[in-house]
Amino acid sequence: MRRVRFHSYGGPDVLRVEEAEPPVPGPGELLVRTEAIGVTLPCVRRVRGDGKGGGDPLPSMPGGEIAGEIVALGPDVTDFTVGDRVTSLTFKGSYTELALAPATLARRIPDGASAVQAVALVRGGQVALAALSTAAPSGTESVLITGAASATGHLAVQLAKLQGVPRVVAAVSSAAKAEFLYGLGADEVVTYDQDSWGEPVDIVLDGVGGELLPRALAALAEGGRLIFFNSGGGTVPAYELLAGSKTVTGLTMRRFATVHRERYERHHAQLWELAGSGRLHAAVHAELPLADAAKAHAIIEARANLGKVVLRP
Repeated sequence: MRRVRFHSYGGPDVLRVEEAEPPVPGPGELLVRTEAIGVTLPCVRRVRGDGKGGGDPLPSMPGGEIAGEIVALGPDVTDFTVGDRVTSLTFKGSYTELALAPATLARRIPDGASAVQAVALVRGGQVALAALSTAAPSGTESVLITGAASATGHLAVQLAKLQGVPRVVAAVSSAAKAEFLYGLGADEVVTYDQDSWGEPVDIVLDGVGGELLPRALAALAEGGRLIFFNSGGGTVPAYELLAGSKTVTGLTMRRFATVHRERYERHHAQLWELAGSGRLHAAVHAELPLADAAKAHAIIEARANLGKVVLRP
């Protein structure tokens, strides 16, 4: 089988296509013949060695999410059968023709849905719904979303409006993305370099972090809350929390999916219902062959994507 790995940290050029033996699923694992692989900002950052602890052990294979057909089951897996088409969070090891996936995080793809649609919808939608449910908007509040044109951000914009949020502010790197976001229901679009992001908001969903985190926190109104779900790190100015009675809550999908399984399952069904009814649109920016993983990473690094970037084995 083919896979893409990196043997040193760096930019997209460090990604290499290799031949390897298929892995064998262990307890609680599925072996999935991938039909679509999601490319995420955390994947890009891990390749650069910017992840927690300074990067993954080398050599390493990026990973985050896959969709495809189960070809083998681990010895204790009973909820799936060979031939089932599933999507799953993987967190590592997904840039390959045959990937291992934890059965606890896998969910079946509805009949008639494509693997690309599943990858574009499920992980980003799960993150967006988890962030919104953690923030718990009442329907009378305002929400600002950083990285709003990203795979997760553009779904969060739509889901916030579907939940009745009257003012949704989309924060992005370039004004060229404004038309895309207004088309998805955003009420305002601001760029990171603007002096002001407008009136303060009650909730910030931060998918970017890093140097942008203090700015995102400053955008909150008194008593506001920020949900931090990105891999970019950043420093929280503690006095800002005290002076504004603000809160910051961290969110990781690995923990959310394992600790809040009922909500994870409910969100999965909700995403497919909304997509099936046409109320939620998962945009695909590009579909590229697995061998072009470097091009996919370059798109993400350039902040050029409007929606999801997908690899096809």
